[in-house]
Amino acid sequence: MPHTSNNRANRHTERTGHTRHTRERLAAAAMLAPSAIGVVAFMLAPLLAVAALSFTNWNLLTPPTWAGLANYASLASAGFGRSLLVTLAFSAIAIPLAIAAGLGIALLLKRGLPGSRLLQLFYVLPWIAAPLALGVVWQWVLAPSGLLNQATGASYPWLASEWTALPVIAFVYVWQNVGYISLFFLAALRAVPRSVLEAAALDGAGPIRTFFSITLPLIRPTMFFVSVTSLIASLQVFDLVYGLTGGHPGYPGGTTDVVTARIYSEAFVGLNIGRASAMAVVLTLLIVLVTAAQQRYFRSRLTYELEV
Repeated sequence: MPHTSNNRANRHTERTGHTRHTRERLAAAAMLAPSAIGVVAFMLAPLLAVAALSFTNWNLLTPPTWAGLANYASLASAGFGRSLLVTLAFSAIAIPLAIAAGLGIALLLKRGLPGSRLLQLFYVLPWIAAPLALGVVWQWVLAPSGLLNQATGASYPWLASEWTALPVIAFVYVWQNVGYISLFFLAALRAVPRSVLEAAALDGAGPIRTFFSITLPLIRPTMFFVSVTSLIASLQVFDLVYGLTGGHPGYPGGTTDVVTARIYSEAFVGLNIGRASAMAVVLTLLIVLVTAAQQRYFRSRLTYELEV
């Protein structure tokens, strides 16, 4: 009889545990459902729709017709290669400057200079503001009769010159995002163990040697995150370019014709939705490939750090 009673108690405990786990799984599914629906409705479904449209000819006025790979074959003649080079040049200018400036600001803020907290508030404001509005404001500043030329006594067309248009746009992009980037670096610098820095000082390491041999390797995960997110954002830049060029991306001489601006022109100016979708698909694949390459590079180095 005692043995039978123990069996009943064990079965009751198993049923109670099974019921509790079932309720927990249902609760987890219910909480994840809104996010899953959002991902499917606003990310996966539009992506599949764009991929499908890239194989069609569609001008928004008549029903789409099957075009096969014709849109992809016509990308070179549509100026997509030039737009891709312009975008890569923009990223090559903007990302190193943004990372270097963000890290420099974070190092200064970590030293606890007077007014650091107030500075953190003000330099993040451009990142919060709408890029299109910032573009319009900077267009007024950089116009031939704008504030910059009035202050310097010059009349240089900063945004109308083929030599300075793209670097100037990259500078405004860095100015807008440097506060956001420096916040991540500041958090990473504050997470470096003080005991490690004190041990380096006792061993006679100076500030420069400590930074390159200890601090920089320890903040490498943050460097990886900032690099990936900055590259993805720079490949997708559009509204800032649109605002700075007065709604004419590509001016002057196609030097500011970034990929997203080319996609916009094909879709809503030329009404060639199929070719614009093909450009969007290629840009998405490029972002995925670059992100995967960066992740593989940094993952190998992070593994090395953990093994030391």
